[in-house]
Amino acid sequence: MTTAPFPWPRWILHRGGGDAAPENTLAGMLLAAFAGAKMVEFDVRLSADGVPFLLHDDTLERTTNGHGPADALPWKALSRLDAGAGFSPRFADEPLPSLADAAQLLNDHGLCANVEIKPGPGREAETGARVAADCARLFAGQPQPPLLSSFSVAALAAARDAAPQLPRALLLAEWHDDWLAQAQALSVCAIDLGWRELTAERVAAIHQAGLWLLSWTVNDADTAQALWVMGVDALCTDALALAGQG
Repeated sequence: MTTAPFPWPRWILHRGGGDAAPENTLAGMLLAAFAGAKMVEFDVRLSADGVPFLLHDDTLERTTNGHGPADALPWKALSRLDAGAGFSPRFADEPLPSLADAAQLLNDHGLCANVEIKPGPGREAETGARVAADCARLFAGQPQPPLLSSFSVAALAAARDAAPQLPRALLLAEWHDDWLAQAQALSVCAIDLGWRELTAERVAAIHQAGLWLLSWTVNDADTAQALWVMGVDALCTDALALAGQG
């Protein structure tokens, strides 16, 4: 089967601003836009009261001045946390953004979005459905729809049911033999796999199945070039300079 041309930029900046800004913040996304990046990846989960917001971890300590499980707090409390000072004092008081805030910034600056659905424990279906429905509304009318992705099969299934028109990618922590059955069951358009898991045979198999292939996290030009030659469709990177190549 021939895979159609990949419709998004081939470089995707990891967690909003890569390693140049606090992750999953509007400051990072704005920096990405100014640096010439064309697409950013970011993580979305739900607050205790069901508001989609940006955060990678299940807990707050690593990237904010908060403590404990992220989904134990309502959005009003989460929105008051500092998500920037731990990265650098110059980003002090940078807040956790809501999905709505992030979408507005990306739409205003013409950036494409790879939205990774990051459900908290036991909230896989709820998170997948809410994030997908909100993305369908928030990114409506944009030249390219957001690409939804997740390691969670349950979250992707719920996203498919809530917003079947949005494209989805199955994230794999490692290669396993039932990848194709899972991809077909979820009606995804792409596989998203760590670059160290890739071989020429696996790339060919994914494309033969009619799927695109994204890979992460590639931070040097030599590795990237080898992966382009192998046939990877897009790479996620922490390196702002690479992402600026579009």
